[in-house]
Formats: sequence, C-alpha cells, structure tokens
Amino acid sequence: MAEHATALPATGSAERRHGPGVERRMHGSPNGHSASGSAPGAARTDGKVTDIDSARFRSVLGRFATGVVAITGIDTATGRPTGLAANSFTSVSLDPPLVAFCVAHTSTTWPRLRDAERLCINILSEPQLEVCKRLALKGGDKFADITWTGSPGGSPVIEGALAWIEVSVENQHVAGDHVIVVARVHHLDKHHEGEPLLFYKGAYGSFA
Repeated sequence: MAEHATALPATGSAERRHGPGVERRMHGSPNGHSASGSAPGAARTDGKVTDIDSARFRSVLGRFATGVVAITGIDTATGRPTGLAANSFTSVSLDPPLVAFCVAHTSTTWPRLRDAERLCINILSEPQLEVCKRLALKGGDKFADITWTGSPGGSPVIEGALAWIEVSVENQHVAGDHVIVVARVHHLDKHHEGEPLLFYKGAYGSFA
C-alpha cells in the first residue's frame, strides 16, 4: 500500500500512471477574459458545483499542479531515517519563518516523525520520482538505496533534492481527514540545480 502526506494519487486509476510532462504553456488571457473576449462570469459551466463527492473533488483539485517534497527525520524509537512524500506544502509566514504541510490521519509514518526535534523538507527534483515512490510505501526500510547527508539538526537531506528546509513542528490543526502541520524554519539552503518533480492530474511529470 502507498502512503503519502496527502493523497498524491488523487484521481482515478486511469490517471495514476506516470503521464507526460507538464508543458510551459498557459491557455486563456492573464486578465481573466476568455479567448472570445467575453468578460469573466459570462459563460456558465455545465457541472453542478453542489455535487461534491470525493471523486469529483479529486478530479477538479487535481488540475492544480504542485511540486513534491519529502519530509524526513530520524525515528526517535529506532534511530533510523524515515520519511513520507507530500504535495501539500506551502510557505506561511516570513516573520516568523513558517511553512506548512498536510498529513493524512491514516499515515503510519507521521507518528514516527512528529516527535522528532527537527525535520527536513526536501524539495524533490524531476529525476527523484523513485525516491518519492519509495517514501510512499508503507513498511520496510524507506531509505534503502537513498543517499543522504545530515542537516544541521541531523535530519536527512536527500542527495539530488533541489533545496532543503530544516524545521520543527510548531502547531498541528485537525482538518477533516488530515492534519495541517505548521512548522518553524531553522535552516534552509539550495542543494542542486535542476527541474522540479511535479504532480498534476494524478500523474508525476516535469516541465516539457
């Protein structure tokens, strides 16, 4: 079974394959007008916005492209590195420096990470799809064949990540079937140059 901080395979099974790259192309006008020149709100959609079931919710929200991060730490019970993959990551505040990510209640890895003094958020690069898939698995040695070095606080900085952010858990807020984790930033740096690993419509990809 797969484990993610949020439901990365968010759409139906037909979209869970590794799809084509995301193109650097935007459709429509940046001022909000349609291609025909009509004003925003002039056209009506056919779908009923009130029909919100899980499949519809995932399908619509899956059209928002995100990056992918690996949240890593040292298991306080075993002293071994562990981690999980997430696409629900965002900056929150500059003063104080805060970030946030979401974790599903069903995660078996988060209970092993949340009590660690420091965690490391690794921004994954396009070649790191296998790293993401390994961290999404439940059970076993998630860091087998993953090369890493320690952050200033000792959390795993994964080789090949675009950047890393060392944090400590500031607050946790229950929100539906997830927990929103707000974390304070202590150290951060760029790590490698390259293209980001993206998640869009249930598939992983990169800029074309």
